[in-house]
Amino acid sequence: MNQKKHYAQNIEDIQISFCEYIQFEKRFSDHTLKSYQNDLNQFIIFLNAHYLGLKIDEIQHTHIRSWMVDLVNGAKTARSINRKISTLRSFFNFSKREGYVLKNPTLKIITPKVGKRLPQFVQTKNLEKLFDTIPSGGYDDLRNRLIIELMYSTGMRRIELIDLKDSSIDWANCSIKVLGKGNKERIIPLSPKLLKKIETYQDFRDDHFEDKADALFLTGKGKELYPKMVYNLVKKYLSTVSSIDKRSPHVLRHSFATHLMNEGADLNAVKELLGHANLAATQVYTHNSIEKLKQVYKNTHPKSSE
Repeated sequence: MNQKKHYAQNIEDIQISFCEYIQFEKRFSDHTLKSYQNDLNQFIIFLNAHYLGLKIDEIQHTHIRSWMVDLVNGAKTARSINRKISTLRSFFNFSKREGYVLKNPTLKIITPKVGKRLPQFVQTKNLEKLFDTIPSGGYDDLRNRLIIELMYSTGMRRIELIDLKDSSIDWANCSIKVLGKGNKERIIPLSPKLLKKIETYQDFRDDHFEDKADALFLTGKGKELYPKMVYNLVKKYLSTVSSIDKRSPHVLRHSFATHLMNEGADLNAVKELLGHANLAATQVYTHNSIEKLKQVYKNTHPKSSE
């Protein structure tokens, strides 16, 4: 440890260094960086409100527990609180490694238990119904339909879709290159039918805009898409065919993985398609498959009710 650094420091000063570290060295996505910043900002606001003037090496686990109580009183979920504590744990690990603190106070924190939550997904028949009902009159309709179909057909994340460019498509090999978390690239196959739809969209788009951003999907003004826009349009269309609680773009990713697993896809193959770092993140989709098997057994086996 660098002993020279171990002296009273404002937590705001260390926050700046930490965010630069996860952005430029760890190469976290902009979305993840923003989440870390928001969590730290909320913690700092709490400290300033209740323990004004507290230096980073004066922060104890009791201060963090007090923040957790405040979060619970503010109706934050256990999952949300655990994520915020995870942010603090990473922040204090960084601070200890850099010599700003001698120990990580989050090590004495016991996080709330989170109930097992299966990924929500849209039934295949409902998605087919959706594709049959989305209009295709103008540019926005054509783009929106393709966005939903591409996200469902590939399982890509919202930010991955926004970052797509025309050059991401490999026409010869019927695939698309996606830049995932940690700037890791992965290749996802595309069907010839979907490739044809992308080509039709590109022709329409290029005729529609004289001056446009360098992105596959554009707003109605020829600019790059933004996360809230993609969220709103997916929610709008999913709301017409599904009553599940969540109707976000990530539900299309869940649907992609769940439908693959239900049809017997290899777990490792699904992991690679989703861009997961390890199998643990992918295994959650096996639970949906098991639930489907239980339902089949219940509905068809003569001994299921005994």
